[in-house]
Amino acid sequence: MRKYALSLALVLVVFTSAAAQKTDPPKSGSDAKSEASTIPAPPPITDKSTPMELAKAALAAMGGDNFKKLKSSYVTGTVTLYAPNSTQSQPGTFAIAQAGVKVRVDIVSPVIVFKQIYDGQQSFSTIPGIEIPAPSKFGLPVLAKFEQAGYTVSAIPDKKKLRGFRIVDSEGNTTDYYIDLTNARISECVIPYQGYTFGSTFSKFREVDGVLMPANFTQRFEMPGGAYFAEYKAKDMKLNGPISDDVFLIQ
Repeated sequence: MRKYALSLALVLVVFTSAAAQKTDPPKSGSDAKSEASTIPAPPPITDKSTPMELAKAALAAMGGDNFKKLKSSYVTGTVTLYAPNSTQSQPGTFAIAQAGVKVRVDIVSPVIVFKQIYDGQQSFSTIPGIEIPAPSKFGLPVLAKFEQAGYTVSAIPDKKKLRGFRIVDSEGNTTDYYIDLTNARISECVIPYQGYTFGSTFSKFREVDGVLMPANFTQRFEMPGGAYFAEYKAKDMKLNGPISDDVFLIQ
């Protein structure tokens, strides 16, 4: 059960802040491009664009001010879990509630019922020993903050046809982003944390109320013995609705 918990814990980094026998995560698909119709086109990027220009283009692609002003989200869907070097998968369902920096994740599968809560100050998990990066300090949410004091944006090597840049906050928390040259959408996030590497790869987005939300994505947790994978498919997304503080109560 613990081996799947490592994959389950990754989901917080994607929404609050992204296969079996696969060594490379899926690439961004073209079907996401047709779904965004109200978000203005981001500034064009080239192989000469600076890291700051890349970050600004990625923010614009996510919805710009609407993304920065996002107050809450509630997302439900399905998840498929894979352990390293395994031919078997475990299907399940997930629900994620987020309000500000607070997050709750519930995942149910035939072999595990998993709950994790981050109440803005501390984290709780139904499986002891599982610690993840604070959701508000890594991943997609950092794009809403990089222009604030204490954040730095720098260059990293590009990855094939993807442009790369890095955002680091005043505490040294780091996220590497790789974006598509054609639409400035984020294809991959990589997060080093306590000697491990968390990765998220986005294959499909969905526009909801002027914000681009991950719809299909794969996450990985790299270990010496191999990588854990989890594939998520969001079915229902609600943004900026009221969420009671009781949802994030650690008991």
